[in-house]
Amino acid sequence: MKGVCVPLLCVCVSLILHCTTSQGPQESDTYMECTDGYQWDLQTEHCKDINECETIPEACKGEMKCFNHYGGYLCLPRSASVIPAPDPPGQPDDVPEPYNSCPLGYESQGDRCVDVDECELDQHNCQPSQQCFNSQGGFTCQCPEGYRKIGPECIDIDECRYRYCQHRCVNVPGSFSCQCEPGFQLAGNNRSCIDVNECEMGAPCQQKCTNTYGTFLCRCEQGYELGADGFTCRDIDECGFSSFLCQFQCVNKPGKFSCVCPEGYQLQRSRLCQDVNECETGAHKCTEGQTCVNTNGGHRCVDNNRCQAPYTQVSNNRCVCPVTKPACRDLPLSIVHRYMSMTSNRTALSDIFQIQTTSVYPGAHNAFRIRSGDDNNQFYIRQINNISAMLVLAQPVTGPKEYVLDLEMVSINPILKFQSSSVLRLSIYVGQYTF
Repeated sequence: MKGVCVPLLCVCVSLILHCTTSQGPQESDTYMECTDGYQWDLQTEHCKDINECETIPEACKGEMKCFNHYGGYLCLPRSASVIPAPDPPGQPDDVPEPYNSCPLGYESQGDRCVDVDECELDQHNCQPSQQCFNSQGGFTCQCPEGYRKIGPECIDIDECRYRYCQHRCVNVPGSFSCQCEPGFQLAGNNRSCIDVNECEMGAPCQQKCTNTYGTFLCRCEQGYELGADGFTCRDIDECGFSSFLCQFQCVNKPGKFSCVCPEGYQLQRSRLCQDVNECETGAHKCTEGQTCVNTNGGHRCVDNNRCQAPYTQVSNNRCVCPVTKPACRDLPLSIVHRYMSMTSNRTALSDIFQIQTTSVYPGAHNAFRIRSGDDNNQFYIRQINNISAMLVLAQPVTGPKEYVLDLEMVSINPILKFQSSSVLRLSIYVGQYTF
């Protein structure tokens, strides 16, 4: 064994001579093949070291000096010197070392050299953190997957520093794992995250579910609103929002509302109330001697003959008091019965009924007035011309209520020196509602 020492730094290099041999040639014309760095010596019939420092031109260049050793050579600084290692104890200098026919990392088995598994025989110098891998004639020390070598030790690689994961990365010794944010699941590559369709996986939405990227939204049917928990739906009381949804009354129902009308009315366009004309539909109980008069929300049955003495009926709704009767002297010549219906709280100063004479006498002057029935001055007459006038509502009236007004026309003829009057008896039925 030889050693090499460099000033200020001592490096011991073990140089062991290895060559390959067999049990000896059987015939004189055969020889053994030596490994690299050796050549066959015919005299000694052994492998002999080759001095590369002599055989290789300029083996070491620059300021380096060539030092031969068994099976190879070294290039060292010129200031280095080689100190031969002492021979093994108990063995004289002139006795050669035992001959090993196999190279380093092999052992002889019969006539062949077999690789030594240093890893299995624990003949390696790998660190506890390293893994030993056997190779032909030697071994290598490698770090396990997920580790890297720093100095003599294997240190865990923090893969999370390299953004291998799309969302969250969890580093573990020798490896890592990827995790996804809520609403996502790990893809087949174990790194990417794909959206989860919660609506198809039983999202807790009471009515409608809409999938979005990374989450979902619960929605409600028309007429419902989402509760504070974001999942349940509660009915919207549309009737409580506005008093103008329905003309009469709003009825809330689950998810919707409906409008209803009072008796005597029917729903029109889902929100309005329209009077039912019982006189036209036949939904009345008037007798043959009566006439059906439709009112807002109902009807009245009035007698066909409403004439009272001393008046006599001359036609439908017309009563006459002849001047030949003494009792008729101070009474209107005729009374005509008319009927009308109006809504409650109608706007004041509205024209509600027009009066017009049917008989016009040359030179006659006509005047119109309310003869009776307007005790509270709720109506007045506005004369239009000599033959017509308009009944005007002076103030709003509230129903249900009935007014009977005698609207009189006084006719004065100065030429004939004649004065007469006639009455239109108007029955006004004010409905309960404003429609």
